[in-house]
Amino acid sequence: MNIYTRKQQWKVFLSIVALLIVFTSLWYTNQIVNEISEDERTKAKLWADAVQRKAKLVKFTNDLFIKLQTEERKKAELYALATEELNNDISDISFVLKVLQDNTTVPVILTDQKGNVTASRNLDSSIANNKEALEKEVKLMSSMYEPVVIDYYKGQKNFLYHKDSRLFNDIKIVFDSLIKSFIADVINSTSLPVIYTDSSKYQIIDVGNIEPELLQSPESIKLTIQKMANDNSPIEIDLGGGYKNYIFYQQSKLLTQLKYYPYVQFTVIGLFLLIAYVLFSISRKAEQDQVWVGMSKETAHQLGTPISSLMAWMEYLKTNATDESIINEMNRDIYRLQMITERFSKIGSQPTLQDEDVCLTLKNAMDYLKQRTSKNVNYILQIPDTEIHAKLSIPLFEWVVENICKNAIDAMDGKGEFKVTVTDIPEGVAIDLSDTGKGITKSNHKSVFKPGYTTKKRGWGLGLSLCKRIIENYHNGKIFVLQSEEGKGTTFRIILNRE
Repeated sequence: MNIYTRKQQWKVFLSIVALLIVFTSLWYTNQIVNEISEDERTKAKLWADAVQRKAKLVKFTNDLFIKLQTEERKKAELYALATEELNNDISDISFVLKVLQDNTTVPVILTDQKGNVTASRNLDSSIANNKEALEKEVKLMSSMYEPVVIDYYKGQKNFLYHKDSRLFNDIKIVFDSLIKSFIADVINSTSLPVIYTDSSKYQIIDVGNIEPELLQSPESIKLTIQKMANDNSPIEIDLGGGYKNYIFYQQSKLLTQLKYYPYVQFTVIGLFLLIAYVLFSISRKAEQDQVWVGMSKETAHQLGTPISSLMAWMEYLKTNATDESIINEMNRDIYRLQMITERFSKIGSQPTLQDEDVCLTLKNAMDYLKQRTSKNVNYILQIPDTEIHAKLSIPLFEWVVENICKNAIDAMDGKGEFKVTVTDIPEGVAIDLSDTGKGITKSNHKSVFKPGYTTKKRGWGLGLSLCKRIIENYHNGKIFVLQSEEGKGTTFRIILNRE
């Protein structure tokens, strides 16, 4: 198992652990949210039950009011009847007088057909002794209740006006305070956002825990109430007498915030990890660059001494009449060593790119490889008749071609076909390098360019990584696996810029 594979397995393992932590945290938070939500529902139900009980009390009080109003109306009608009987000629007027005297609570005013006040009872002295005040009081009473008509004499009629007694008004004040207290209890007894409305469901009586901007206009009020109604069915409050109010509510802000808290938390953690990963990658890349540069410079330095020695030996062989063909081949190898030294010396510094003929460069590289690799490898070079130029550093570019070619020969076990095709495309110059080797699985198409990835027992996994670095970092081009099939071969594509 190579270093890259082990690193990938660790990444998968750590990713699985991270996902387990995330899902566990989300599950646990969701459990807490459900428990709090259930607790709020229970509290809302208890609160709603209490509201209903209070509403029954209010309804009972309201019914009592209606009864009191009815009784006071009866008193006024009885008073009118007694007045009518008193005006008739009856022998026993003691009962009638008792009825008139027993009315000590209901304020009444008696007028003739023309509206002139003829009698009054249970009024403040400031009103009873003031004609204008009495007339105003008559208007007030007529607006509250229909007057009782009294047949006075031979078709003549009197009118008896009345209003609620002081006792009734005092009870009404207490009742109103009960209503306000009831509403205050409704609003303040819960931390949930609530809106208390009348029977129309849109006329607000009171609110609690609601943002002011949600109630700025009739449209916003309607939308807010509609949203609450969609979340939870409103609680109906029966106030009696056909009057109904409604309470709209929704989940508390704390529960809503808790629902989204883990997502916010993981977003923040994710951003932190992303920044940390980017910084770590930059740092690691910088370290890798230093290693590459240090290793390359040291290799170039170490090669310098034997190359100088070989050059001296070449001069010595020339003076001893050695076979010229042997000397020429040795010269070519020494030149190659010098080029390799130059390649390593260029690592770490931006090379100078020049306008070069890609076809000629590939032809020279292929000619060199043919003479120094297995004779069982068939080399095919498909290039157009015309020159195709691109910005190149010839030593580094030939290094890429050699690396891919040597990998191809290893994949073919020293026997097969290696083909190079040059195509002029809109993006630049496309160079396809194909072999008939073992092929690469689709899942490893990108992994082959990672440092440490190798299928060889003694390989370092640096060749294709170096190729990618030379093409993309130094030539601003692209290199990738164009296609590959296990058992049939692989095609790498290099794209170079013209300018």
